[in-house]
Amino acid sequence: MTPALACHAVTRTFGALRAVDAVDLAVRPGARHALIGPNGAGKTTLFRLITGLLRVSDGQVELGGRDITRLSEVRRARLGIGQTLQHASLFGSMTAAENVALAVRRQGTVSPVPRRERATWARVDELLALVGLADRGGAAAARLSHGERKQLEVALALACRPSVLLMDEPAAGMSTAERARLVDLMRGLPESVTVLFVEHDLDLVFDLATGVTVLSLGRVLLTGTPDQVRASTEVREAYLGAARDEPLWR
Repeated sequence: MTPALACHAVTRTFGALRAVDAVDLAVRPGARHALIGPNGAGKTTLFRLITGLLRVSDGQVELGGRDITRLSEVRRARLGIGQTLQHASLFGSMTAAENVALAVRRQGTVSPVPRRERATWARVDELLALVGLADRGGAAAARLSHGERKQLEVALALACRPSVLLMDEPAAGMSTAERARLVDLMRGLPESVTVLFVEHDLDLVFDLATGVTVLSLGRVLLTGTPDQVRASTEVREAYLGAARDEPLWR
């Protein structure tokens, strides 16, 4: 099976520093794949190499088997790479529905034709329902809770109809209840959307992920199932600095 997203020996150097060092990664279609590792492991840099915000120094990035290594960030987005950021970027004075409508309209020609507008708002309603905000469309984005703003950002990303969605620390700053809603949201995304996410909440990772890749010092330490990663002494040492019995998760 062709991976939805693949990295082949992807490397990024900054002078003498190899921030990402010959990383191999294959994310199967429909997966909820977690990218974890201690601070400074290279997770954010790898995300930027995948989206095209940074250029690779060496190696290759593929989307659905297509080489996108030399394509721009905009071109990659048009081909199917979506992303949510750690800090949501929304128009606070506009309603949740208006924010989503802007994203939907970006996918086609803006037109006053009533039929097209009806289709736009039908799509807005569909996306708000998908992320659990069906009853919050009329609320100003600035008045949404932190968790609701994160949900809205997912709706904006899905408006672009991505085949691969990259999520950077989606649970950052969330309460326990908000994290639970996020897990349900991510599980409920269409199987046509493959998710690669960076997350520091390891309980969430092991609850949600179908596969996990661990980075350490810019290199892949281990890729495996959640159970394989959970049982790894190497992973524990990478996080704690020694082979200690201290738990990393519940």
